[in-house]
Amino acid sequence: MKNAYLNGVLEQVKKRNPGEPEFIQAVTEVLESLEPVIEKHPEYMEKGVIDEIVEPERIIKFRVPWVDDQGKVQVNRGFRIQFNSAIGPYKGGLRFHPSVYEGIIKFLGFEQIFKNSLTGLPIGGGKGGSDFDPKGKSDAEVMRFCQSFMTELSKHIGADTDVPAGDIGVGGREIGYLFGQYKRLRNEFTGVLTGKGIPYGGSLARTEATGYGLCYFTDAMLKDHGDSFKGKTVVISGSGNVAIYANQKATQLGAKVVAMSDSNGYVYDANGIDLAAVKQIKEVRRGRIKEYIQDHPKAEYHEGCSGIWTIPCDVALPCATQNEINEESAKALVKNGVKAVAEGANMPSTPEAIHVFQSAGILFAPAKASNAGGVATSALEMSQNSMRYSWTFEEVDGKLHDIMVNIYKNASQAAKEYGMEGNLVAGANIAGFLKVANAMLAHGVV
Repeated sequence: MKNAYLNGVLEQVKKRNPGEPEFIQAVTEVLESLEPVIEKHPEYMEKGVIDEIVEPERIIKFRVPWVDDQGKVQVNRGFRIQFNSAIGPYKGGLRFHPSVYEGIIKFLGFEQIFKNSLTGLPIGGGKGGSDFDPKGKSDAEVMRFCQSFMTELSKHIGADTDVPAGDIGVGGREIGYLFGQYKRLRNEFTGVLTGKGIPYGGSLARTEATGYGLCYFTDAMLKDHGDSFKGKTVVISGSGNVAIYANQKATQLGAKVVAMSDSNGYVYDANGIDLAAVKQIKEVRRGRIKEYIQDHPKAEYHEGCSGIWTIPCDVALPCATQNEINEESAKALVKNGVKAVAEGANMPSTPEAIHVFQSAGILFAPAKASNAGGVATSALEMSQNSMRYSWTFEEVDGKLHDIMVNIYKNASQAAKEYGMEGNLVAGANIAGFLKVANAMLAHGVV
């Protein structure tokens, strides 16, 4: 970066957050995008908006004791980072995974500020979670953990304060246990969590939203360049909620998905992935992706995740986890003719990988724009809860489609306006930042 002020902010972030590479990576990307904005609007620098936006409003950290099925006490760490509430109550998921630590939650919360702003809906940025691993745990163990976690978290959240949702390791089962404990503790039935089951205030299309939204954004991007999903070969990493419904929507739009993965390895099926089989393995049996080849002997299973990016494809949709596509994987995708890469997970491409894609002229959609469908539909769920009303699947899906197309248009326009036409990374950062920054200016130093 050439701007001395932004370099100073970044150095301060590095000094204050040692050992948190994911957070520093996310902040660096945003600040690099904001150089032309600062030149055009020095008031953001003069009023300290950027100094404030990189610092969370509140960090909540707590212990989570629970009893396993053998009667032994286990202790995990819980986090909630309420990053920015300039445009609405904090909104962002809860992640239960052994890799969770404060830096991961901080990175996710920071990204959430801009992602939520891009939706056009009144929601601020936050994130939370725990280093608890639900894999291999019984339903009773998961319930006891969730009840202990919510006992502490309930002191800090509310329908007009902070509305968590699901993320990696937190699906319908976990949301149900968390909501039940909140209701029990507070004696109130409010829309304090999103991703709820339909019988108790959930929104139709929420389960599908992130994957569907990813494809709606990608489709808008392709169409803007005279192309579409029709006839395309697609590779999708992951086999969780986002990946499954990205597969479904991409297929509906005329593509063929040939590969999916989990944390152990990936499957390649030249005839097209049998999505019903994947859903049975992952959603019903909670099994591993390698089970796919038991009923599909012509498919291939390979240990290790990164090899999935060596499969030739037209469209790559990384939907697993952060930094899963490195420079080597990006070069393999480009060499094999990829036309578009759209991020379904949070920050799944390293900076080096993004540079490879952009240098090669590949259409690249950053996560904060392309995977905003989940939180957008969560905000629609909040609206329905406030109204004590439910929209049909088609109504929610229609609103989601419009939101994702508008995110693409706004990110594309912002990039063009600030001299970086076609750079959706910069465009998404700028479009998301401006709305939040202007609200912060209006509020004064708070």
